[in-house]
Amino acid sequence: MKDKLSDERIPFASVRFIQSQNGRLTDSAGNFSFRFDQWPMDTLEITYVGYQDLKIPITPELIARLGKNDGQLLELVAQMERGKITSEVVVKRKIDRGYLMWKRIVKRKPLNDRYRFTSFRYELYNKLELDLNRINKDKMKEFGPLKPFGFIFDNVDTTEGAPFLPVYLTETISDYYYQKSPWRTREIIKGVMTKGVNNESVSKFLGGSEQNINIYNNFIPVFDKQFVSPLSDNGDAYYNYKVLDTQYVSNQRVIHLVFSPKRKGENTFEGDCWVHDPTWAIQKMTLHLSREANINFVDKLSLIQEFSMINDSTWFLSKDKFVVDIAPIGKSRFGVIGRKTATYRDVRVNQQDILDTLRLNKVQQEILFAEGAKEKQDDYWKDSRHEELSKNEKAIYSMIDTLQKMPLFKRYVNTINFVATGYKNVGNFEIGPWYNWMTANLWEGFRMRFDLGTNPSFHKNLYLHGYLAYGFGDKAFKYKLEGKYLLSRHPRSYIHASYTKDLDNGQTYYDEISTDNIFALAIRKPNIPIKFMQLEEAKVEYFKEWPVGLSAAITGLHRRYNPLLNLPPKSLYTDGEKGEALTNFELGLTLRFAYLEKFFETNFNRYSLGSPYPIIEMRYSKGIPGIFNSNYDYHKINVSISDYMKIAPYGSIYYNVFGGKVFGTLPYMLLNVLPGNEIYYYNKYAFNLMQRFEYIGDRYIGFNFEHNIGNGLFRFIPLTRKLKFRQFWSAKGITTGITPENKELNFNNPYNTFQDLDGKLYLELGTGVDNIFKVFRIDLVWRVLPTPLPPQSVSRFGVFGSFRLAF
Repeated sequence: MKDKLSDERIPFASVRFIQSQNGRLTDSAGNFSFRFDQWPMDTLEITYVGYQDLKIPITPELIARLGKNDGQLLELVAQMERGKITSEVVVKRKIDRGYLMWKRIVKRKPLNDRYRFTSFRYELYNKLELDLNRINKDKMKEFGPLKPFGFIFDNVDTTEGAPFLPVYLTETISDYYYQKSPWRTREIIKGVMTKGVNNESVSKFLGGSEQNINIYNNFIPVFDKQFVSPLSDNGDAYYNYKVLDTQYVSNQRVIHLVFSPKRKGENTFEGDCWVHDPTWAIQKMTLHLSREANINFVDKLSLIQEFSMINDSTWFLSKDKFVVDIAPIGKSRFGVIGRKTATYRDVRVNQQDILDTLRLNKVQQEILFAEGAKEKQDDYWKDSRHEELSKNEKAIYSMIDTLQKMPLFKRYVNTINFVATGYKNVGNFEIGPWYNWMTANLWEGFRMRFDLGTNPSFHKNLYLHGYLAYGFGDKAFKYKLEGKYLLSRHPRSYIHASYTKDLDNGQTYYDEISTDNIFALAIRKPNIPIKFMQLEEAKVEYFKEWPVGLSAAITGLHRRYNPLLNLPPKSLYTDGEKGEALTNFELGLTLRFAYLEKFFETNFNRYSLGSPYPIIEMRYSKGIPGIFNSNYDYHKINVSISDYMKIAPYGSIYYNVFGGKVFGTLPYMLLNVLPGNEIYYYNKYAFNLMQRFEYIGDRYIGFNFEHNIGNGLFRFIPLTRKLKFRQFWSAKGITTGITPENKELNFNNPYNTFQDLDGKLYLELGTGVDNIFKVFRIDLVWRVLPTPLPPQSVSRFGVFGSFRLAF
């Protein structure tokens, strides 16, 4: 007896023949057997709480298909589908045994949670398999582009009913160490088997440090969401509990407890667990995603954890399995099943050698690769795996090896990558991104741009890139040349140099649509003059980081500005004794501290996955006149603190507090230009009702706050609960000031459009609807300060759209 999604055995299910009433329970491994002199023409009914009843007619055709020894032995693998949740789970009685059982488990959590130990270690085996499901084998074989790959469909498995195609498998074996106080973890990856993907950050993520789910915690992470654990300290506010029966497994008395959500639309599970009496420790826990949980693209999800005794009274995690059916375009359409299995061996607790190993850590959490971990041969895996690969899993490795040798497959992969990322490899070079190839604006008219860069085949540590653009309106070429050389990858250090001559219309922030992106053409706000400035910039940067999360960047920067349209022109500013107007040279030092920050790395670049702690960034810049015709002497200081926090069950919070000051008398583009937004695409890091260059100052302090609540009030309305709408609210504020000298230089001219907040608070408040059709977000933003508000309605209230993918 197995779960259809997770393939896990179902213990103690009820099995009976309907007509004869002959029945029994499956054993602790989900097995059952009947003996007859002659097979009855009857219907076998299998029931288990939380699953749909399964009825299997015993017919001559079934006996002929599955029978062995001339039909005397009938081998049957029954797979049950989750879904039968009825009111029978809700118990109303004077003494609620389910509630009392839950209270006993919660009371004993401090004595059963593995993290109570001073230290522990184990050998961890991780296996991740990806399968394509809900596929039509015959149609896909006849689909033109897939015909050359028809051999892969020979691996389609139909044993689970709906056909699925195993396509990817990766394995890791590691030694994992944990210390409670001071908290430290260390993982040494001894072996990695990953066909087709050679990415160190992916291998680390598939190790143990990123996958430690603890069912005794109050909340359990599912992708980027926090779900209430049935063993939460206040789980009775979210779940109904019921005791079903008592069994003996390996001479241990265990009690069967089932649980179901009290309300629809909350991030809760349904499932069951087996509890050891008298320690009240969990022996096995099975969690399934609640049907109306507010999570995207997931049709079904199961999380199973099993525990084994390591001495007479101590239970420790021995296996956990995570299975998810991802349905990105609908529950009846093509999807992906991910199966992650982890097993734990050689568990040892509270031993001195564990502490000695952890003292080698340079930071609290370290993930290391043992020498030769990525080159282990088949003999190593045959001896080291905790469980043998199945027939499907063995076929995956062979299939991937064959595919990678096919030139046509490589072309398909490159084409898909080009559409998705914008970049395409051509020999030792890459072209793209394609979405910058064509655009148009008021100054340049129709603009074309072509990028060319190198890839790792050219040089594994040297990256060269450049682009050439041409505007048919201003009849001028623009370009950029840059190079980066990686001196070290772990910890990271590099030298980067670039030279750019192009248009620049102000500060650019992450998640913002750039001005030469084709998607920015049709969503500008009306009646707002677009500003154009030409920038000629030469930049050299040396970057170095240390394992503790501290990084430093030393920058030399030379810039020459030329305002072109709707900005005070260069003629207003005079040359100095040492240099030319609107030309500067500066040296800068940036310090950033992001403890235990995680990254996804490509060959030359990496992208932050965040840190569990606030990220602090400080920058100091010194302008030096007389160098390369530079005209300005100044100092700048900028400080920023940001964090992303989960506050389950109330969603998540992002905040950023920032401030800075300029010492010196400078033209407006060298002051603090507050980031505005002149398009209807929402910018998380800008003031969306503020125009670009609307406010400037030489000192500022501000904040950016956003609270994503989750489904919030939407869960009480059946339609919005079904659509999985989500709530949020935001607040952004800033105050600035400017010295009389800078005001005199920049404000007293007939071209001036700048404003000075003069110490007043600029404040925007917003709310809206997120997760519309799972990909869109609508922001309603009000400008509430300073008063009086501007007369233009577009500057007082706005409706903004944005696109994002999130679970």
